[in-house]
Amino acid sequence: MPATPTGRKTDDKRPATATDPVPCRIVVCRDCCCGSPKVTGVDHAAQIVRLRAAAPVRVSDCLDVCEHANVIVVQPSAEGRAAGARPVWLGLVNDPDATEDIAAWAHAGGPGVAPRPDILDLYAITPPRRRPAS
Repeated sequence: MPATPTGRKTDDKRPATATDPVPCRIVVCRDCCCGSPKVTGVDHAAQIVRLRAAAPVRVSDCLDVCEHANVIVVQPSAEGRAAGARPVWLGLVNDPDATEDIAAWAHAGGPGVAPRPDILDLYAITPPRRRPAS
């Protein structure tokens, strides 16, 4: 059985410990537009399954950039943040090749750890501004 750099066997089902590296994480918007029949020709469930095979995924309510559905945010790991990386927002992720490119990048370490594939520059979007609390 192969072992990780920490010596843990890769089929070990124990939960991660404080000494394990924290991987990058993926947020997938699934609300009014993203992940809905409004975005046709996409297997939305398969997209989440594929991304979960690469990194931890959180499914979010609306991220307020509906015009860019389907929206995916790749959040850097602790190592990536230490290197100065910020979350990368990607929009119009509506084909399996784009999902595969995101999954491969996340699996390789994501922002700040692995270089972003040039093709993902086509999907990069500006995140919405935070609204002041009322």
